[in-house]
Amino acid sequence: MTAKRRRILAIVATDATFEPSRHGTQAVWVGACIHCRSPLTIGHDGRPISQATIEHIWPQRHGGDHALANLALACGACNRGKGGRHDTRPRNDPRLAEIVAELRRRRAERWREPPPALAGHVAWALRET
Repeated sequence: MTAKRRRILAIVATDATFEPSRHGTQAVWVGACIHCRSPLTIGHDGRPISQATIEHIWPQRHGGDHALANLALACGACNRGKGGRHDTRPRNDPRLAEIVAELRRRRAERWREPPPALAGHVAWALRET
């Protein structure tokens, strides 16, 4: 399994919007975009089935890391929109700070202890940061 897929599963594990479900005959996790709350579907192997992308709450461009508290899942449209409109702003821009504060609040609100089936991915993610 790739590092990206393990990271996605670690995010799923710590995001209370994600619940086990089925996509046809495949077992999946279904949750919500951190921005617009549209449905996101992730395979049990960490492969995004919908247009799910990893959102860095504090942008990588400004030193944002892969710590789980800085990561969420977003639909591709929302992630690209944030990247194009806000991540390119200067580090001290008040609007960027507003967006980041709101996303941190949402991520904290959605935080949960990982289900046992995904705890190994969280432990891996914590070692990788």
